[in-house]
Amino acid sequence: MIKIADLITPERVLCDAGVSSKKRGLELLSELIAKRDAELQSEAIFNKLISRERLGSTGLGHGVAIPHARIEGLPRACAAFIKLSEGVDFDAFDQQPVDMLFSLVVPEHFTDEHLQILARLAEMFSDAAFCRQLRECTDNNTLHGLLVQWDASVQGD
Repeated sequence: MIKIADLITPERVLCDAGVSSKKRGLELLSELIAKRDAELQSEAIFNKLISRERLGSTGLGHGVAIPHARIEGLPRACAAFIKLSEGVDFDAFDQQPVDMLFSLVVPEHFTDEHLQILARLAEMFSDAAFCRQLRECTDNNTLHGLLVQWDASVQGD
């Protein structure tokens, strides 16, 4: 089982980002994922995330979205997380603005792993108390720590 800690680094977490639209949120996530990784191109990631959104919103409801994509040639799964200072329209099924975006990109061949990670993220973000903790965070390191701790506490590490 892939752990959240294996997907997300402190550099790929952003607290209280000022983003005014779904498109800008996806651009920022793409930039964070590509950061410090010469193998990853933010524009290619953004194009894949946008293509996936066109199939249907990745907004889960309750202010959370999990934009995701499979990318050919990607060496490993990785993620980024942004907590917005204000929610944006994300075409979520509950029509609520989204203020937390967890983006996941995986290698093209990660079919089962991709679904397992998405199920794990859906479980994580369905925890109302945990989401409240994330929303109360005021810095990137604490936000990253909470994401990693949730995974460890659920897996019993």
